[in-house]
Amino acid sequence: MNKNDFLIEKLGAHRILMKIQPILEHKGIIHTDPEIMSGVPVFVGTRVPLQTFFDYLEGESGLAEFLEDFPHLKTQAMQVLEAIAKVMLDWERTANAHSA
Repeated sequence: MNKNDFLIEKLGAHRILMKIQPILEHKGIIHTDPEIMSGVPVFVGTRVPLQTFFDYLEGESGLAEFLEDFPHLKTQAMQVLEAIAKVMLDWERTANAHSA
């Protein structure tokens, strides 16, 4: 992967995060509080940042390792993945509608 591909991939991930964060907050999956982890989005009731979940997904073992290390977040992890899938499907539908 060259530098431009890496940047495009990171920008895509950032766009997804910006889109799903309000959804996840509304569903009570994550929250931000200046008193907890300096306001970084974390899973509700924990100090586990949402970014940690994404870091695991990018890693070699991915979701399996995250669930092994944070078994109490299995339901929340599935809800994050569901939100991501819905956003991506919506983007795909929108792109197809504009190209038709």
